[in-house]
Amino acid sequence: MTLLVLGSSSRYRAELLRRLMPDFEQRAPGTDETLIPGEAPAEGALRLAVAKANGAAHGLTSTALVIGSDQIAELDGRALGKPGSVERARAQLADCAGREVRFHTGLCLLDTRDGRSRTHLDTTRVRFRSLAPAEIARYVERELPLDCAGSFKCEGLGISLFERIDSSDPTALVGLPLIALARLLREAGLAVP
Repeated sequence: MTLLVLGSSSRYRAELLRRLMPDFEQRAPGTDETLIPGEAPAEGALRLAVAKANGAAHGLTSTALVIGSDQIAELDGRALGKPGSVERARAQLADCAGREVRFHTGLCLLDTRDGRSRTHLDTTRVRFRSLAPAEIARYVERELPLDCAGSFKCEGLGISLFERIDSSDPTALVGLPLIALARLLREAGLAVP
């Protein structure tokens, strides 16, 4: 039997994957998430998804399907990282207020049986509404989205920050595009559903 591995320590991605497949192993890939100078955010998201799948596959002793995923938010051509602090989260949301931000989610399914990597890139466009400083402060205080690209959690209160979301896969914004993943898993021979 082929092992299914999620190459991520993200609880958000693990919660999403459980919707499709209840049994999987979660392994931290140990990947440096730094973008290469001059690398476009979309290219970086896909490159890092592949790197995470390869990193999580390293040292496996059984055959596996290894999932790697990475998300990079882009505002005016520049990548927005995870804020890491309350001050940076507030500043990031102030920059995004009233503007469109693109969220590029790279996905890779590495099949260790034959070494094949299947990939997908999803781009979700989010239009933030105008946000007053007090709204931003209340939001950050309430959800502490310090480990989230773009400084929000769309599966929680963060949804109130938007005017609209344009996406072909609503789960991509959380960090793991399940529609594409289900297709890749079927292509690799797994029955989904």
